[in-house]
Amino acid sequence: MKEQLKSAKRNTFDNAALFREIRELILSARKTVIRNVDTIQVITNFEIGRRIVKYEQGGKARAEYGEKILTGVSQKLTQEFGRGFSKTNLKLMRQFFLMYGNRIGQTLSDQSANNQKSQTVSGQLQKTQTPSAQLVKVESLSRKFTLSWSQYIFLIGIDNKPERDFYEIEAAEQNWSLRELKRQFNSSLYERLALSRDKKGIKKLSLKGQIIEQPHDLIKNPYVLEFLGLDENAKYSESDLETAIIDKLEHFLLELGKGFLFEARQKRFTFEEDHFFVDLVFYNRLLGCYVLIDLKIGDLTHQDLGQMQMYVNYFDRYVKRENEHSTIGIILCRKSREAIVEITLPKGHNIHAKEYRLYLPSKEELKRKLLDWTKDHDVS
Repeated sequence: MKEQLKSAKRNTFDNAALFREIRELILSARKTVIRNVDTIQVITNFEIGRRIVKYEQGGKARAEYGEKILTGVSQKLTQEFGRGFSKTNLKLMRQFFLMYGNRIGQTLSDQSANNQKSQTVSGQLQKTQTPSAQLVKVESLSRKFTLSWSQYIFLIGIDNKPERDFYEIEAAEQNWSLRELKRQFNSSLYERLALSRDKKGIKKLSLKGQIIEQPHDLIKNPYVLEFLGLDENAKYSESDLETAIIDKLEHFLLELGKGFLFEARQKRFTFEEDHFFVDLVFYNRLLGCYVLIDLKIGDLTHQDLGQMQMYVNYFDRYVKRENEHSTIGIILCRKSREAIVEITLPKGHNIHAKEYRLYLPSKEELKRKLLDWTKDHDVS
């Protein structure tokens, strides 16, 4: 009985110590003037997570009292600061630190604690540097965390680290909103890019995001056009598909990827008194080349490939400048046939026949495809 009372008293003391330190951190953070409110929230939540982890790792009664302690701290924080400090949110902060803690190495308070030997958890927490001193490192920490807290909460839910790293890099570089981040994830952007890459290319996705260095880097498989609002089972013409794309051009440019600029719709050129029309003409400023897109609502045929080859040849010979790179042709079709592509086009061609979807693809299906593809190509 006496041991239980002592343990309960010790838990109450530790609970209060953890609450005081987190409280001081929040107050200091709210007084700190910083341009990016999202950044200070992310850094503050990271530090809260760090303290919770440190407290749990140092406490002997973690398993027995851990949940109760978080509940108590949450109630006190909510009472003083309002919403945002529920038990669930505190757990997310803890998970955030566990997932990203190795990104910044030791913080100031960690380094200080190494020089101060104390046997109790509460003693360690009380003797570390003040939160305001630690927040001197806000500027350097802000370079490590460039997204909003809502975006990091979403990323925490992605179990695959390479995939999670890819989406974090792309969201920061492309300035995606949370809505766009979710859309790119739900459209399986990572899997679609990875399916058209080799072993080194897949690793680059998680280390650097999508790097555009050669025509193949632009390609996705499949292209997802769910934002067009067209019914997969309804009848529509190639003209309907083209009109829907033009109406949603901003979304289509995001789906195409980095560096795309729109030039023309139904671009006409004349050759030996015959008129020809390219459905959509884009320019990619990263590669310095034209990108021609032809839309097909049926299965791919060798005539479609021959037509695109003519379009590409014309642009290469009569439109592009000497300092620009070779034109890329993309045929978007309901069903591509790789065997026809191989037998019809010469080696080293710059034409790609890829399927499009009018609905978000199954992530599980694409993950299985990627797993099978990596096995077949000895990618580990």
